[in-house]
Amino acid sequence: MAGRGGARARPRPRPGPGRGWRLAGEAPALVPVPVASPSPFQCLERARGLRDLSGDGGVRKEELRPGRGPVVPPAASVAVKYSGYLEHWNEPFCTNCYSKSPGLMKLGKDITLGGLEIGLLTMKKGEAARFVFTPDYAYGRQGCPPLIPPNATVMFEVELLDFLDSDESDTFFELTAAFSILGRNPSTEVEQCQINAAKLLVLLNLSLTYLKLERPAQALAYGEKALEIDQRNAKALFRCGQACLCMTEYEKARDFLVRAQRIQPFNHDINNELKKLASCYKDYMEKEKEMCCRMFAPLNSSCG
Repeated sequence: MAGRGGARARPRPRPGPGRGWRLAGEAPALVPVPVASPSPFQCLERARGLRDLSGDGGVRKEELRPGRGPVVPPAASVAVKYSGYLEHWNEPFCTNCYSKSPGLMKLGKDITLGGLEIGLLTMKKGEAARFVFTPDYAYGRQGCPPLIPPNATVMFEVELLDFLDSDESDTFFELTAAFSILGRNPSTEVEQCQINAAKLLVLLNLSLTYLKLERPAQALAYGEKALEIDQRNAKALFRCGQACLCMTEYEKARDFLVRAQRIQPFNHDINNELKKLASCYKDYMEKEKEMCCRMFAPLNSSCG
C-alpha cells in the first residue's frame, strides 16, 4: 500500500513477478529474528473458525474486534493500521503502526496486495482483524527477495480506522491537490480575487469532508482558513459551528452559529443547528448538575 501524506518511505524490497505490492510510508522493514514463543502467525493458524473469503482458502480472516456501519465499498479510500508477518517469525516485516494518523489509500491503486484488498472489502469502520494470505494472494511464487522468500504465506493484522466511498475520496484528493495549486502568488489584484474565490470553495468543501470523516478539529481548521478570506461567509461560520459542537465546545459553537444566523436569519440549516446546540447544552448542564449533587450528597446528609 502507498499512503498519501504518510512518513517518507524507507528502503523496501522490490516486488517480484505476479501479484505485486507497495507499502510507501511504512516503518522500516524489520529483519526477522527467530523466537521460541509462538508468533502471531502461529497463534492465528491454531485459531478455530477462520472465514474463507476467497473460496479457495487463499484469503482467510479472523475478526478480532467488530466494526460498525457498512462494509468498505469497492474503489473506496481507507485509513488503516497494519502489520505484516512471515510464518514462524515474531517481528513484522512491514508496519505503519508507528504513525499517529495514517493517510488515506485508494483500493486498486495504492493497495495492490490482492489478499489485503479482498480482506478490506469485508471490514467495517473500527474493525480489527487478522488475515492469512497464500502466495497467490500475496507476493507470488518468487516472493520479494531478500525479505520475502519464494512461495511465502503471510499474515496481516489490520485495523480499519476510517474510509471514504469512491466519489467522496476522489473529491477529497482533487480538493487537496487544487488547494496546493492555488497557493501560488498572483500577479494582479484581479487574479488574487479569482484565487481567493477558488480557495474559499475548496476550503469549505474540505471542511465539510472532514466533518463527514468525523474529524471536527480539521474541519474547524479549514473553516477558519475560509473565514480569513471572507469573515462574513455564512457557510464558513456554519461549518465552524458544526465542528465546535462536535467537540462539545458549546460557547464557541454558539458564537459561530449566531454570527452565521445574523447574516442569513432564515437559513433552516443554521437555525436547526442552533436548536441542536441548545438541546445538547441543556443535556450537558443537567449531567453537570447531577454530578454535583452526587459529589455533595454525603456532605448534605451528614449536615442533616
